[in-house]
Amino acid sequence: MNDSRSRIHDPLPMAVLGVSGRMGRALLVAMDEAGGIRLSGASASAGSRWVGLDAGTAASGAVRGVAVQPDPAQAIQGAAVAIDFTLPQATGANLEACVAAQCPLVIGTTGHAPEVRERIVQAAGRIPLVMAPNMSVGVNLLLELVEQAARQLDERYDIEIFEAHHRDKKDAPSGTALGLGAAAAAGRGVALEQVAEYERHGVTGARRPGNIGFSVFRGGDVVGEHTVSFAGIGERIELTHRASDRLAFARGAVRAARWLIGRPPGLYSMRDVLGFR
Repeated sequence: MNDSRSRIHDPLPMAVLGVSGRMGRALLVAMDEAGGIRLSGASASAGSRWVGLDAGTAASGAVRGVAVQPDPAQAIQGAAVAIDFTLPQATGANLEACVAAQCPLVIGTTGHAPEVRERIVQAAGRIPLVMAPNMSVGVNLLLELVEQAARQLDERYDIEIFEAHHRDKKDAPSGTALGLGAAAAAGRGVALEQVAEYERHGVTGARRPGNIGFSVFRGGDVVGEHTVSFAGIGERIELTHRASDRLAFARGAVRAARWLIGRPPGLYSMRDVLGFR
């Protein structure tokens, strides 16, 4: 058989950056579930106790035959695409490695500083890149619904966004909550920065018409909950998404990684992946 024809059925080599975390473990499960994918490389932070060990061991699963690397450049060698679920401070090095290797990248990490977000935009000029505050299909449908609702419900309907996550989450509001706020603001034709209200303490005065408020809960092992309320006089519309398993996010990330293969350089979102725009 011709070699090029036989390679058509070869598993897609995919690297996981941040394999030892909660999402890294879920990604390995999602890759197995999807089929036609092999783990080609994996990374963890340089100080991690999992460096040098098998990626499956780090993710509390079956042996993978892939050693966990401290250097993302090593982890993505031979990968057709990489998925990043690390910490915000690791994204810069991951970007640099992927741009140098011309490796498409899916970023599920949130909480980036403005200068890192700018580096992401610059990297997208050289490689195809998917970044979304939440990789779940359900949440991205929610983003569409929130934008549509905000377009139809004017400033007589106050918008509040509530989000809940586990006690170890480091950024607040969550990236998903901010994405929902941006979707609501877009529906009303304004920038979120102009209308966002993050803090209420003491005598705050009456609510400013058109503001989008945020409330944050941290505790226990909550995977992720988001509710967007449109509160009018005499009625309230609420749109809610609750995640009970990180696999929902991991499945979306794997779907995005597959979609990214062969795309031109650019910054894409899950809404692109799902065909919403």
